[in-house]
Amino acid sequence: QVQLVESGGGLVQAGGSLRLSCVASGGTFSTLAMGWFRQAPGKEREFVAVVALRGGATRYAASVKGRFTISRDNGKNAVYLQMHSLKPEDTAVYYCAGDRTPGGPYSASSSPTAYEYWGQGTQVTVSS
Repeated sequence: QVQLVESGGGLVQAGGSLRLSCVASGGTFSTLAMGWFRQAPGKEREFVAVVALRGGATRYAASVKGRFTISRDNGKNAVYLQMHSLKPEDTAVYYCAGDRTPGGPYSASSSPTAYEYWGQGTQVTVSS
């Protein structure tokens, strides 16, 4: 069973930056497609960014494209989300997720239902 632990959330002013980290244990990280999702109060969990087994294959939600960057380090069993130009609407709990059955080495789903493993979440609050 894979365990995922996120860190790096916090309170930041609009326009600021944060870097989220997620470290995996208990499984073979390099076989997982990884994603970041977020959930704001009263809203459904939504796709932010995903990265395939091959780290160069990434996808982003339109709302974060150009501001956020997802990356992975298989040697450290970690996935990161670098966030720049943060906006108040980015405020949410951010979750790291792992998919043990991706469609291929360059494939990563944007649907939360495709992911079997989830972290506990880290709060990101952006003040205006």
